[in-house]
Amino acid sequence: MVRYAATPSNVSKAAKSRGSYLRVHFKNTHEVAAAIQGLKLSKAYSYLQNVTDHKEAIPFRRFNGGVGRTAQVKQFKTTQGRWPVKSVKFVTDLLKNAESNAEAKGLNVEELYVSSVIVNQAPKHRRRTYRAHGRINPFMSSPSHIEVILTEKEENVPAAAGKSLTRLNARQLARNARLARA
Repeated sequence: MVRYAATPSNVSKAAKSRGSYLRVHFKNTHEVAAAIQGLKLSKAYSYLQNVTDHKEAIPFRRFNGGVGRTAQVKQFKTTQGRWPVKSVKFVTDLLKNAESNAEAKGLNVEELYVSSVIVNQAPKHRRRTYRAHGRINPFMSSPSHIEVILTEKEENVPAAAGKSLTRLNARQLARNARLARA
């Protein structure tokens, strides 16, 4: 059994999926993961499909050096964004895998939301590129490890209407105990 970076609060209501050593850029995949964190599963699917169709963009917040500006990311209160199609495809495939794991567990697929998406760097693949004057420089790829956890929304239990709980500090508790003994 592999160890996940994140653990869901209620394991029976969660479904997991992971991919290791995936040959997809780490930085782009990190931004895609940040964009879908916390979304309902159906909303995440439609958003990622819109990114593939260039109807919506992924906001680039952390790894944004040299990233161009687009008006499509105004809704996220930022200016820089891209459409990383390959990263979107890998994350979508992992979401589908986690969804089928949830179905196998007997969870309600309509109530699932993306509770955790974690992207870590995998070891780089090394190639070489040839430069002027007989020199050779490294030509590295930046693969990723991706983990997805889908969780079923839990119903909120309303607080008891009649009782109001007053919290006492240590001094008040000691005073009440002293008065009870006397």
